[in-house]
Amino acid sequence: MGARVAGEVIGRQRFGVFILLDGVPNAVALAEVLAMPHGMDLPALGVRVEGEVLWHAEHNHQVKLGLDEWKTSAE
Repeated sequence: MGARVAGEVIGRQRFGVFILLDGVPNAVALAEVLAMPHGMDLPALGVRVEGEVLWHAEHNHQVKLGLDEWKTSAE
């Protein structure tokens, strides 16, 4: 937790975006809309994003991210 990561948006759902993490082919991260500032849109498919690991599960490679672009816009 707290690690800095980057990757590509590979899926969009109403609850957030899925991100394929650089250098970790078996890990898919989720950035949930609950963390997105009001009035922002979800990142588009194929967009590169960066963020901080908020939570992860070792056994199934699930990762929850806080995106930098959402943090910057909220401040």
